[in-house]
Amino acid sequence: MAIKILVVDDDPDIRDILKLTLTEENYEILEAADGETALKIIYSKPLDLVLLDYKIPKIDGLQVCRRLKNDLLLRHLPIIMVTAKGDISDKVNGIDAGADDYIVKPFEPKELLARIRMILRRTERDLEANPLTRLPGNVSILNELDRRLNSHSLFAVCYLDLDKFKAYNDKYGFERGDEVIRETARILLKVTQKFGNPDDFLGHIGGDDFVIVTTPNIVDDLCQKIISEFKKIVPSFYSETDQKKGYILARNRQGKEEKIPLLSLSIGVVTNEFRKITHVAQIGEIGAELKAYAKKLPGSNYVKDKRR
Repeated sequence: MAIKILVVDDDPDIRDILKLTLTEENYEILEAADGETALKIIYSKPLDLVLLDYKIPKIDGLQVCRRLKNDLLLRHLPIIMVTAKGDISDKVNGIDAGADDYIVKPFEPKELLARIRMILRRTERDLEANPLTRLPGNVSILNELDRRLNSHSLFAVCYLDLDKFKAYNDKYGFERGDEVIRETARILLKVTQKFGNPDDFLGHIGGDDFVIVTTPNIVDDLCQKIISEFKKIVPSFYSETDQKKGYILARNRQGKEEKIPLLSLSIGVVTNEFRKITHVAQIGEIGAELKAYAKKLPGSNYVKDKRR
């Protein structure tokens, strides 16, 4: 898969030069002439790097950088700030705003490419992550579960996924579906950071499947708050007509059209509070069983294992 780079500059000649330089390395290039357009692209498409001019219209490069570095899902997106020659304050402000590197105009193409390669290598090394949400992926999830088991402390593992997501994707398309996944990830991050423990863990298994690792004493409150926040945002994923109806029409596996309820969230919670758990596979098996049970219930629900 080609590496996607967003070039943000209000000068079309500069954008053309950058595009020419970067496409020689087989990078896929997207363009924006102002900060507002740049943010729209960044929020709608998974990117690998942003080449951001400091002085751009509508929203300047500094503000764009600050917004991204304050966004829990996008703070890991690397940014190279492009500044005017000799403007030391621009460089300092850019780095303070969270830019990963800067390059001065006019720049040498070879130096720019070397800096891009360096930043991409560093990001890949630092972040084994899901490309859509930038949350830790399966390797990190397994390592975290292993760490909890080895610490012999009490834990609660929440397996979360969306109900009726395939029907939603079929009706609204994959781009809208990706945005739903990103917004779900934002809710999980926001709630976990606000109401969870400092060392709670959030990972993205893939697709619409997520994992939160927390402790039994707060897991009920956490699940209830996640469901509450998710319910608030669900209507915004739909057209006004579908919102009012409260369902969409889609074909089932037999090819028959049926009414599909709006998206909901199912959570299966595995804890070692009442029973001994000795290996990671055991957590996954119990989680899948509990989540399957939660999915049979109408609307958003969580089911916690209390078996001894």
